[in-house]
Amino acid sequence: MVTFATANANGTLTERLGIGLQNRVRRFESARYLQKKIGPKGSIFFFWRYLDIPFCEKGAQKEPSPLCPFFCTFAEYLKSMTVKAVVRSMRLRTLPLSTAGIVLGIMLACAGHHVPWYVILLTILTTVSLQILSNMSNELGDWLSGVDGTGREGPKYGIAGGGLTEDDMRSCIRITVLVCCILGLGMIRASFKTLFCIESELLVVLGGLAIWAAMHYTLGKHPYGYMGLGDLFVFIFFGLVPVTGGYFVCAHQIDFWTLLPGTAIGLFSVGVLNVNNIRDMKSDAANRITVPLKLGGKRARIYHTILLLLGWILMTVFTVLQTTGWTPFLFVITLPLYIKHLIGVWKLDGKALDPMLPMLVISTFIFSLLAGVGYILQ
Repeated sequence: MVTFATANANGTLTERLGIGLQNRVRRFESARYLQKKIGPKGSIFFFWRYLDIPFCEKGAQKEPSPLCPFFCTFAEYLKSMTVKAVVRSMRLRTLPLSTAGIVLGIMLACAGHHVPWYVILLTILTTVSLQILSNMSNELGDWLSGVDGTGREGPKYGIAGGGLTEDDMRSCIRITVLVCCILGLGMIRASFKTLFCIESELLVVLGGLAIWAAMHYTLGKHPYGYMGLGDLFVFIFFGLVPVTGGYFVCAHQIDFWTLLPGTAIGLFSVGVLNVNNIRDMKSDAANRITVPLKLGGKRARIYHTILLLLGWILMTVFTVLQTTGWTPFLFVITLPLYIKHLIGVWKLDGKALDPMLPMLVISTFIFSLLAGVGYILQ
């Protein structure tokens, strides 16, 4: 960046400005040429060099600015990471499950309250960012512990697929944590108009706990996912928190009846984890403790059936007691999907169970969407 100073031995201010503009034009033309040769990732790096952000001029000598380490490091990460590998590590197919609870909570609130669109948007984006943080942290934790080894039955993601290094994944996690904080605080500020009230402060604490839970399923010295506690945390942070918490963010009040649909979605979410753990029983046996390993294959499937049946029962009880008419029962349309899923879980084993995961995820999302739409239309 040009330093405005008096004329000196290096030339007048006008001459220095002219030279600076010529240099920038040359860098810009070079970047356009190199973009064709090295692709978008490399051109991003040269974009930073074109802007000259990392340096400031002092006289005739360029010295690093305080921003230099950040921008140079960020540019190097962009050059080293593979976009496809990062997207794989995000595990986008899990996002419908994470948004199922929050969508239902928002819709329950919209049925009786006016909720600004930007609060809805920030709430959903915060949930999505937390899910991506959880997915990336889980991948790194499983890789470091050896769970994602050659014996893994499930798909290979960024690190196991060779597209990302451990340091790359750590950088992705740091960036995602920052995004979660920005979106979460923005959501609270947009909903309650301040961060300094008791409701906002409680949500900040809850958000901090959600970030911790997302990261420590398989990361840290004592990851709770390796101690058989994954089902409990998934039940809380995929069911109760998004449905009841989402309702609270949008409606500014707590309705204890929302615990019924929150529990239902939490049980379905635990079901997704249970199918995943049944599939990975062989590879998990040496490194972690899961509910299917404790129960055994057959009893784990019985446990899975109970989870889904209980979820349906609770949602039906909520609908009967809190709604009128037939539209709130729209979620019944998804019943054949759940039946087909259960049949597959009982018949299949190992890697063959993998299609049962997205089936339950999509079924739960449609279930939540139809339940929310029906509640609004009553």
